Amino acid sequence: MGGESYSREILSCGKVERSDDQKVGLPEVPREVRKVSMKPEIGFVGLGKMGKWMAINLIKAGFPLKFFARRKEVVEEVTSHGGKPLPTLRDLARESSWIIFCLPDTETVETVLFGKEGMSDVLQPGQVVIDCGTIHPLSTRKIAQSLMGRGIPFLDAPVSGMEARAKDGALTIMVGGEEAVFQQVRPALEAMGNKIIYAGASGNGQMMKMVNNVMFDIHCAALAELLALAVKVGLNAEQVCAVLRSGTGQCFALDFFSPLILEGNFGPGYPMADAYKDMVHAVEISSAQSIPLPVTAATMVTYQMALDQGLGKENKGAMIKVWEKVLRVQVRKRQRL
Repeated sequence: MGGESYSREILSCGKVERSDDQKVGLPEVPREVRKVSMKPEIGFVGLGKMGKWMAINLIKAGFPLKFFARRKEVVEEVTSHGGKPLPTLRDLARESSWIIFCLPDTETVETVLFGKEGMSDVLQPGQVVIDCGTIHPLSTRKIAQSLMGRGIPFLDAPVSGMEARAKDGALTIMVGGEEAVFQQVRPALEAMGNKIIYAGASGNGQMMKMVNNVMFDIHCAALAELLALAVKVGLNAEQVCAVLRSGTGQCFALDFFSPLILEGNFGPGYPMADAYKDMVHAVEISSAQSIPLPVTAATMVTYQMALDQGLGKENKGAMIKVWEKVLRVQVRKRQRL
């Protein structure tokens, strides 16, 4: 279903028929207003670094958007773009056709839906809930089953890409759930991302996101130990990074984190403590299904050592500090005289 299908224009024999209001002489509603008015009302919960831009891009695409947020600066910013804040989750559920979450973890999603002040009790058949956060794939399937018993489709649609891509509407979105519902809400997903993947059954979007994130973690852990090794054996860290970024060792983790590591800047990016859930999910699924993941297990060691050293608030580039400490080196730019 494309965005054009939401227009109120009625095409007949190549001409646009006039509405009853126009026939009786009332002012014609501008075309852009007619299109906006017929798009589904979207409710948005979770306006953090990513979610804020996703919501703003939905507004820019012409979707009427209502949202629930507590931080004053977020409320003011999204309202300035045309969003409408509502005071409670249940108010949001009552006034929205499609509800989008961009929340940090499984527990938060379950609280928003099924908690004491949650919205599940007021959801009605035909509404659609879309979860764009990253939560446990198996919990996703349980949530979908619970809501589907009441006629409410639940799509898992986690996003990949950092804040800059969220702002540009250039996220990758992996979707699990009923394909017909996915096609129904696709125009909203396309307002937030430029690569939309239908992954199949409920939970598959989260499974795909988990694989992506764990692969990223593996690259970060490898980067941390090998750059420290390079400096330990006497190589120039800047030269090593330049070679790796232009050779077969190139990867996104290297491109993003190596300049930050060389500067000693471990702030930009998602905090390790918050991202740890992906590793936990992978290990739990590996254990439950007896699937050996030796490289993932080794990555978990570095990740846990970083958390144990109190680095959870820093980005994944800070894994380098684990091996800097072990090898008694520092991977930074050389001071120039």
